[in-house]
Formats: sequence, structure tokens, C-alpha cells
Amino acid sequence: MAKAKKESGKETDSGASKILIQWYRSTIATPKSHKELVRSLGFTKLNQIVERPDSASTRGMVKKVPHLLRIVGRPDSVQTRGMAKRFPHLRRVIE
Repeated sequence: MAKAKKESGKETDSGASKILIQWYRSTIATPKSHKELVRSLGFTKLNQIVERPDSASTRGMVKKVPHLLRIVGRPDSVQTRGMAKRFPHLRRVIE
């Protein structure tokens, strides 16, 4: 007999709100915990912009290192729609 798989409590809703986060200051001469936090958000290069879920935990991580990271906006906002024209190299992140 095959056992029925239980559904996990995790939500994988693709329509969940997202935020764009930018790494704009180097982690040189910062504590190791700050460097680990930046890497854990998925940053690999300076001035990189990543899209993450808009949750309290993500915003809390950004709040811990406001001197290194900033929230640029939301991918669906009017503010970021204009960014695609000004920054064509970011088009795949924004759209």
C-alpha cells in the first residue's frame, strides 16, 4: 500500500508580495555576522539587486544592516517600472 503524502504547511504562492533589496556598501571592515547576513540574502556582488519575499524576517535582516543594504522598492510598483528604462541591465530583475 502506498502512503498518502501529507501536505506541508509551507505556502508557495507565486503571487506573494516581493521587495527589491540592493547591496550598496562593501562589507570590508564589518563584523563577520554582517557579512554572513548579506550572503544569506543571496548577494554575491556589490550594487546587486535581488528580489525577496516581503516578510517581517526579510525586513528585519535588512534593518540589521541599513548601512550596507537598502530596500529599493517593489517589482510591481510605479517607481520600479521606470527603472527598467533607466537601467536596462536590471530589466530581468525588475520585470
